[in-house]
Amino acid sequence: MDGMSDMKTALVTGANKGIGYETAAGLAARGYRVVVGARDADRREAAVERLRAGGAEAFGVPLDVTDDRVVAEAAALVEQQAGRLDVLVNNAGISGPTGPGWGQDPTALDLDVVRAVVDTNVLGVIRVTNAMLPLLRRSAAPRIVNVSSSVGSVARQADPSVQVGPVMAAYAPSKSYLNAVTVQYARHFTDTGILINAVCPGLVATDFTGFQAPRTPQQGAAIAIRLATLPDGGPTGGFFEDDGAVPW
Repeated sequence: MDGMSDMKTALVTGANKGIGYETAAGLAARGYRVVVGARDADRREAAVERLRAGGAEAFGVPLDVTDDRVVAEAAALVEQQAGRLDVLVNNAGISGPTGPGWGQDPTALDLDVVRAVVDTNVLGVIRVTNAMLPLLRRSAAPRIVNVSSSVGSVARQADPSVQVGPVMAAYAPSKSYLNAVTVQYARHFTDTGILINAVCPGLVATDFTGFQAPRTPQQGAAIAIRLATLPDGGPTGGFFEDDGAVPW
């Protein structure tokens, strides 16, 4: 454990594919041991092997962010394998079912869909963050990144001059909620050295978007990697995309 403790460790949830995988790969390229958190065992192990083939030090942990027991077991596995955690990237998220044009009509929403989306995108982040906090507090420079979306910007959603895509009455508010929770954590962590921020990866070609998007997963991961590797004294409680701060 003593020899292992010299290397910083980063856990990325939903890291078996897409933006999550590229975030893990980017952190590995910067010298981090990366932990692939994912539900699907085969995809998780395939991602770990792919990272290792690229020279990374990596291991996987079963992680369903909606399950208290599984999250607690994941924290125990990270402690066993790494001893501490330096970076947590809360990337796992779902949109919930969508209708024509990838939309979610607020007048016809199934409340069970809303509950499922919030359970993953908001409660899942709280669940994982709180479970990993004891390990993060062992780091000299803990960083937490919550992967949000520009659709979580109420300012942009309310501005008719801004192109914000379809109405997504379950997904978009879940990201607004996530942003608000991020701010509350940042306020709580004031003067502790723990920096926590929300990021928008942009419209990225993944299975989440049906691969119909202009940005690559590598491009989408760049902002998460940047915020995960902030120097001491960096911003906290913010919402950022490649071009800078996103309006709330």
